[in-house]
Amino acid sequence: MNLQVDMDIQIKAEAADTSALEWVERSLDAAAKAEEINGAEVSVLITDDEEIHRLNREFRQVDRPTDVLSFPQWEAGEEWNDENGVPIPLGDLVISLPRAKEQAREYGHSLERELGFLAVHGFLHLIGYDHETVEDERAMFSRQEEILSRVGLARQE
Repeated sequence: MNLQVDMDIQIKAEAADTSALEWVERSLDAAAKAEEINGAEVSVLITDDEEIHRLNREFRQVDRPTDVLSFPQWEAGEEWNDENGVPIPLGDLVISLPRAKEQAREYGHSLERELGFLAVHGFLHLIGYDHETVEDERAMFSRQEEILSRVGLARQE
């Protein structure tokens, strides 16, 4: 089965490492395949802390920058409408490149791994995963690691 998710990735952050950003696309593609999602589209914005801070404050009423924001097009449990073969918009992801770099250093892994993690984390939120309970968090983080392993970005113990 050849699955297809269209991605629109925009970069509005300085000093973007394009080789690392390729892992965003690879990771999202792997997530779509793992979740058997076909005929969908995701918009990704790679930005700076200032912009993600503004968005976090405006849409979540949280007055600080964060690493990734997800803006799902659909409510949890809502049926996705596939109209006439037009790609289904899953929603938008916003990733802070400075925060990804900082977290990669903190956790002792590559920027590629951190960008892949943030992309998959955000994608799973778009399709209804959450981590409000310990059980949900365990399931979501397990799924993230499984997907990242498929593209060679497994967590190094």
